[in-house]
Amino acid sequence: MVDQKIKRRAIHRAKIIAGQLRGLTQAIEKEEYCIELLNQSLSIQRSLKSLDTLLLQNHLKTHVRHQMQHGGEDEKAIAELLKIYTLSNK
Repeated sequence: MVDQKIKRRAIHRAKIIAGQLRGLTQAIEKEEYCIELLNQSLSIQRSLKSLDTLLLQNHLKTHVRHQMQHGGEDEKAIAELLKIYTLSNK
């Protein structure tokens, strides 16, 4: 179960992140100024958070909706979301 619009956006975001990471790797190899490296790293982290949002959006729209509509699966949905919430706040 995947929302195709979200899937396209997530793939696009992941490709951008891959390019950002290649750029950061090259900048490290070139021994660029530390603050520039940190700026690039922080930009990648923001992009990853954006990707996380898309993935969570898809999960809520598809899997969680399905789990809530089918008896007995609502507790599983709640447990999964709490686990992700906990991981994201570490």
